[in-house]
Amino acid sequence: MISIDRDDPARGDVHKLLSEHLADMFATSPAESVHALDHSALSAPSIAFWTAREDGELLGCGALKLLHSPSGYPIHGEIKSMRTTTSARGRGVATLMLGHIVEDARVRDLERIYLETGTEEYFAPARRLYARNGFTECPPFADYTLDPNSVFMELRL
Repeated sequence: MISIDRDDPARGDVHKLLSEHLADMFATSPAESVHALDHSALSAPSIAFWTAREDGELLGCGALKLLHSPSGYPIHGEIKSMRTTTSARGRGVATLMLGHIVEDARVRDLERIYLETGTEEYFAPARRLYARNGFTECPPFADYTLDPNSVFMELRL
């Protein structure tokens, strides 16, 4: 049975998966278009980080970064670091993680969840996953700017 729980981004197997994720991002996108966070940035208080595991084996990870209104109250969120291990791909782990993140955002009473992903073919499965789950393309959000290597998406909750 797959379980999703809060976890430490610096944990050995998680750190390794996040390092692979960053390496892939830099291999597929220009450096100025890479917005993935490393394990230390994912440890920030404004970020909730989870892993999916089965019998202790890491299958994937995902995070929700709270985006605050000018008054300081979190009203939106941003999905960060969605990644599935190579051995777990095709098992529905990303769909489970995405559902968990969306539910957490609803419990927090957020109005929207945003994400940024790449335009390259490498990112096509991610774009399809998000579209299947109700995300639609939107303009840049938060501190992002228009970038030909980025697709911005949102889900209104």
